[in-house]
Amino acid sequence: MAIQVGEKIPDVTLKTMTADGIKDISTRELFGGKRVVLFAVPGAFTPTCSAKHLPGFVEQAEAIRKKGVDRIVCLSVNDAFVMGAWAKAQSAGDKVMLVADGNAAFSEAVGLAFDGSGFGMGTRSQRYAMVVQDGVVKQLFVEKPAEFKVSSAESVLAAL
Repeated sequence: MAIQVGEKIPDVTLKTMTADGIKDISTRELFGGKRVVLFAVPGAFTPTCSAKHLPGFVEQAEAIRKKGVDRIVCLSVNDAFVMGAWAKAQSAGDKVMLVADGNAAFSEAVGLAFDGSGFGMGTRSQRYAMVVQDGVVKQLFVEKPAEFKVSSAESVLAAL
Protein backbone atom coordinates (compact mmCIF):
# COMPACT_ATOMS: atom_id res chain seq x y z
CA MET A 1 0.00 0.00 0.00
CA ALA A 2 1.26 3.46 -0.89
CA ILE A 3 2.25 5.96 1.75
CA GLN A 4 -0.61 8.24 2.77
CA VAL A 5 -0.95 11.90 3.72
CA GLY A 6 -0.07 12.27 7.40
CA GLU A 7 2.48 9.44 7.42
CA LYS A 8 6.21 9.84 8.06
CA ILE A 9 8.73 9.31 5.31
CA PRO A 10 10.67 6.06 5.92
CA ASP A 11 14.32 6.19 6.92
CA VAL A 12 16.28 5.33 3.77
CA THR A 13 19.69 6.32 2.44
CA LEU A 14 19.74 7.72 -1.08
CA LYS A 15 22.66 8.97 -3.16
CA THR A 16 23.35 12.25 -4.93
CA MET A 17 26.16 13.45 -7.15
CA THR A 18 28.15 16.41 -5.85
CA ALA A 19 31.22 18.26 -7.10
CA ASP A 20 33.22 15.93 -4.83
CA GLY A 21 31.59 12.75 -6.11
CA ILE A 22 28.76 10.57 -4.86
CA LYS A 23 27.36 11.43 -1.44
CA ASP A 24 24.97 9.46 0.74
CA ILE A 25 21.97 11.43 1.92
CA SER A 26 19.46 10.09 4.42
CA THR A 27 15.80 10.89 4.19
CA ARG A 28 16.12 12.41 7.67
CA GLU A 29 18.68 14.86 6.26
CA LEU A 30 16.70 15.43 3.06
CA PHE A 31 13.34 16.16 4.73
CA GLY A 32 14.11 17.01 8.37
CA GLY A 33 13.08 20.53 9.39
CA LYS A 34 12.24 21.47 5.81
CA ARG A 35 9.27 21.83 3.49
CA VAL A 36 10.19 19.74 0.46
CA VAL A 37 8.55 19.00 -2.87
CA LEU A 38 9.66 15.56 -4.00
CA PHE A 39 8.74 14.30 -7.43
CA ALA A 40 9.60 10.86 -8.71
CA VAL A 41 10.00 9.65 -12.26
CA PRO A 42 10.26 6.19 -13.83
CA GLY A 43 13.67 6.91 -15.34
CA ALA A 44 16.25 9.55 -16.12
CA PHE A 45 16.58 10.38 -19.81
CA THR A 46 13.19 8.79 -20.60
CA PRO A 47 10.83 10.75 -22.89
CA THR A 48 8.20 12.30 -20.58
CA CYS A 49 10.66 12.65 -17.71
CA SER A 50 13.19 14.56 -19.84
CA ALA A 51 10.78 16.53 -22.02
CA LYS A 52 8.24 17.59 -19.39
CA HIS A 53 8.58 16.44 -15.78
CA LEU A 54 12.07 17.56 -14.73
CA PRO A 55 12.11 20.63 -17.04
CA GLY A 56 8.81 21.80 -15.55
CA PHE A 57 10.24 21.80 -12.04
CA VAL A 58 13.45 23.50 -13.20
CA GLU A 59 11.36 26.23 -14.87
CA GLN A 60 8.96 26.62 -11.91
CA ALA A 61 11.58 26.33 -9.12
CA GLU A 62 11.51 30.01 -8.18
CA ALA A 63 7.71 30.17 -8.06
CA ILE A 64 7.58 26.95 -5.98
CA ARG A 65 10.16 28.30 -3.53
CA LYS A 66 8.13 31.51 -3.17
CA LYS A 67 5.33 29.30 -1.78
CA GLY A 68 7.55 28.39 1.18
CA VAL A 69 9.31 25.33 -0.21
CA ASP A 70 12.90 24.89 0.97
CA ARG A 71 13.97 22.17 -1.43
CA ILE A 72 12.80 20.56 -4.67
CA VAL A 73 13.95 16.97 -5.14
CA CYS A 74 13.72 14.66 -8.15
CA LEU A 75 14.00 10.93 -7.39
CA SER A 76 14.49 8.07 -9.82
CA VAL A 77 15.53 4.44 -9.64
CA ASN A 78 18.81 5.10 -11.40
CA ASP A 79 22.37 5.27 -10.14
CA ALA A 80 23.97 8.51 -8.95
CA PHE A 81 26.17 8.77 -12.06
CA VAL A 82 23.11 8.74 -14.33
CA MET A 83 21.29 11.23 -12.11
CA GLY A 84 24.33 13.51 -12.10
CA ALA A 85 24.57 13.39 -15.90
CA TRP A 86 20.83 14.01 -16.21
CA ALA A 87 21.05 17.02 -13.88
CA LYS A 88 23.77 18.51 -16.10
CA ALA A 89 21.90 17.73 -19.33
CA GLN A 90 18.74 19.38 -17.94
CA SER A 91 20.57 22.39 -16.40
CA ALA A 92 19.01 21.60 -13.01
CA GLY A 93 21.79 23.47 -11.19
CA ASP A 94 20.74 24.36 -7.67
CA LYS A 95 17.07 24.58 -8.67
CA VAL A 96 16.30 20.85 -8.36
CA MET A 97 18.31 18.30 -6.39
CA LEU A 98 18.45 14.93 -8.15
CA VAL A 99 18.71 11.86 -5.94
CA ALA A 100 19.33 8.26 -6.89
CA ASP A 101 17.19 5.47 -5.45
CA GLY A 102 19.43 2.92 -7.17
CA ASN A 103 18.03 -0.20 -5.52
CA ALA A 104 14.45 1.13 -5.29
CA ALA A 105 14.63 1.01 -1.47
CA PHE A 106 12.75 4.30 -1.06
CA SER A 107 10.26 3.58 -3.84
CA GLU A 108 9.43 0.20 -2.30
CA ALA A 109 9.32 1.59 1.26
CA VAL A 110 6.71 4.19 0.26
CA GLY A 111 4.77 1.61 -1.76
CA LEU A 112 5.23 3.45 -5.06
CA ALA A 113 7.46 1.06 -6.98
CA PHE A 114 6.34 -0.87 -10.05
CA ASP A 115 7.67 -3.74 -12.10
CA GLY A 116 9.02 -2.33 -15.36
CA SER A 117 10.73 -5.56 -16.39
CA GLY A 118 8.36 -5.88 -19.34
CA PHE A 119 10.09 -2.77 -20.70
CA GLY A 120 13.57 -3.98 -19.73
CA MET A 121 13.71 -1.53 -16.83
CA GLY A 122 13.39 -3.75 -13.73
CA THR A 123 11.88 -2.21 -10.62
CA ARG A 124 11.11 1.48 -11.05
CA SER A 125 9.30 4.30 -9.30
CA GLN A 126 5.81 5.30 -10.24
CA ARG A 127 5.40 8.89 -11.39
CA TYR A 128 4.25 11.04 -8.46
CA ALA A 129 4.90 14.17 -6.45
CA MET A 130 4.53 14.89 -2.75
CA VAL A 131 4.85 17.81 -0.41
CA VAL A 132 6.67 16.84 2.78
CA GLN A 133 6.88 19.01 5.91
CA ASP A 134 9.57 17.96 8.41
CA GLY A 135 9.40 14.34 7.25
CA VAL A 136 5.59 14.05 7.14
CA VAL A 137 3.64 13.77 3.87
CA LYS A 138 1.25 16.72 3.61
CA GLN A 139 0.10 16.29 -0.01
CA LEU A 140 0.43 13.37 -2.43
CA PHE A 141 -0.15 13.36 -6.19
CA VAL A 142 0.17 9.88 -7.74
CA GLU A 143 -0.26 9.49 -11.48
CA LYS A 144 -2.35 6.78 -13.08
CA PRO A 145 -0.21 4.50 -15.30
CA ALA A 146 1.05 6.23 -18.47
CA GLU A 147 -0.35 9.63 -17.40
CA PHE A 148 1.31 12.93 -16.63
CA LYS A 149 -1.18 15.32 -15.06
CA VAL A 150 -1.30 15.58 -11.27
CA SER A 151 2.45 15.43 -10.58
CA SER A 152 3.53 18.19 -12.97
CA ALA A 153 5.25 21.27 -11.62
CA GLU A 154 2.26 23.39 -12.61
CA SER A 155 -0.20 21.12 -10.77
CA VAL A 156 1.94 20.98 -7.63
CA LEU A 157 2.46 24.77 -7.70
CA ALA A 158 -1.31 25.31 -7.97
CA ALA A 159 -1.87 23.03 -4.95
CA LEU A 160 0.70 24.74 -2.69
